[in-house]
Amino acid sequence: MANLRNNNDRNFNRGRKEEPFRINGLIKVTQVRLVGDNVTPGVYSIEDALTLAKEQELDLVEIATTAVPPVCKIIDYSKFKYEHKKKQKEIKANSVKVVVKEIRFGPNTDDHDFNFKLNHAKNFLSEGCKIKAYVHFVGRTIVFKERGEELLLRFAQGLEEVGKVEQMPKLEGKRMFLLVNPKAGLAKAADKKQEKPAQEKPKKPTTNKEEKDEQQD
Repeated sequence: MANLRNNNDRNFNRGRKEEPFRINGLIKVTQVRLVGDNVTPGVYSIEDALTLAKEQELDLVEIATTAVPPVCKIIDYSKFKYEHKKKQKEIKANSVKVVVKEIRFGPNTDDHDFNFKLNHAKNFLSEGCKIKAYVHFVGRTIVFKERGEELLLRFAQGLEEVGKVEQMPKLEGKRMFLLVNPKAGLAKAADKKQEKPAQEKPKKPTTNKEEKDEQQD
């Protein structure tokens, strides 16, 4: 519940330019649409809306500036702003920063080098990274762009189990790019490799007497 404040001590038209929302006297329109639990929803003149807010010792807060007329709520602005900042922090905390790993090829990359980089890319994708693979054409090797495209397509095919192509091979200047995203919900292959199987308990050595008994049986 919002703390009640004395109307005589209250600066009803409070607000600063740096505030994220327009409130009270800073709302420069003739009509607003009121929504919320403590009012009858509908279109009000700005004067009537401000009067309602003042009677409840709360603030008139503009929450949708692009609507016609703008949408407002009568609420405790300090509490509303706190909840808004808290929500924005949660959204920022939950957003995952994607790491992009670049892998470079030449148009004449041999199979050994290709497979080496393919395995690296699989590990990167398993760890949640994005792959930006490209073929760099130096000098007159640009005439082998078809070969570069075939190489990148073969590379994408080799990553099908752990990745999903975001952008097919595309030539930009002297480089042909391929973008691959990790598959959603993919378990980290590196973690699985690090898991060690449970070691079996060493068997108790048998005595000479036990060995003779087993032979007699």
